[in-house]
Amino acid sequence: MFVLACITTGCTSTTSGTTSSIPTTATSSNPTNITFAFTGDILSHTPLIDQAKRTAIANSTAETQLDYDFRPMFLDIKPLISGVDIAVCHLETPIAPDGEELSTYPFFGVPKEITTAIADAGFDRCSTASNHTYDRGNDGIDATVNALQDVGVKQSGMARTPDEIEPLVFEVRGIKISHLSYTFSYNGLIMPDETQWRSAIINTKRILRDAQRARELGSQATIVSVHWGTEKDSNANSMQTSIADELTASGLVDLIVGHHAHVVQPTNQVNGVWVMYGLGNVLSNLPTDERWPINSQDAVIATTALTISSSGKAVFEKPVMHPTWVDKTHGWVIRDVQKSLRASTISYGLARELELSLGRTTQVLGDYITK
Repeated sequence: MFVLACITTGCTSTTSGTTSSIPTTATSSNPTNITFAFTGDILSHTPLIDQAKRTAIANSTAETQLDYDFRPMFLDIKPLISGVDIAVCHLETPIAPDGEELSTYPFFGVPKEITTAIADAGFDRCSTASNHTYDRGNDGIDATVNALQDVGVKQSGMARTPDEIEPLVFEVRGIKISHLSYTFSYNGLIMPDETQWRSAIINTKRILRDAQRARELGSQATIVSVHWGTEKDSNANSMQTSIADELTASGLVDLIVGHHAHVVQPTNQVNGVWVMYGLGNVLSNLPTDERWPINSQDAVIATTALTISSSGKAVFEKPVMHPTWVDKTHGWVIRDVQKSLRASTISYGLARELELSLGRTTQVLGDYITK
């Protein structure tokens, strides 16, 4: 992928080229176009961790000795993720600090090897502000940022120092971009006043102040990731729509990407800005019984393309939604639904599950679904 220059820090990472399935926009007056992919929540529940442990044991060699191997779970979507300029995940759970026990619901601390899989799939950065951000305290935040840094993945939403929570701008082929991340709560935990800088709570005044600061740093396009909404509800609630309206009316926010509901939610334009209210769970193991609806296994990878108009305005294309489904039966593999349905070797049972998932997701997103 293309070189990213962090304007405020001087850091760099690399990305690879595009694929024909990704939306593109280019004009003779401004040929530069940046392609993006965004995914929903990554939640490493206990069955996923157990599967990753089994995979690591089965595949262990002298050269590769991971304690947990989540990489096979992402293989089916890897071509789509690695085929864009900037791929952004939402890592909802913190990494367990070194020497501490792993934990899952209700207070997560997951293996650092999930970040190895995130990097291997082709993700360039993650949003990390969520209601689980503070589950393992300051040490969990430090462990998460360190683990992502170790595998070369940038993040927004957690901070090891006060400066790290401040907006920064990175550059892709001459276009300067900022990515901000916020959450509605910390899972009932109270973050001390003196360390409020460790993450960021949703507050429209604060978000707009950060977006303004990003503009002052040279950002031409500001993306806001928000952990919000009502769990299990496929509709955006009044809080989401109100916040979206205020942010998009400001002229400072160019794209909004939502998570948390654990089901797919609608996408539409608000004040001319694309708002993706909820992308679903790209990877999780929520029990699909009376506790969670079956559509908690459904998600989408949203792709779009960014250009800068002759007047300097950031223009994101209409998002294209690529449905995914968590295949628990075959190792918690994230299935690219339509690609899998085209495979000649697919079983009848799997095809039926994928068709049902596609129907559920299409019911929410309609003509945003890729053809």
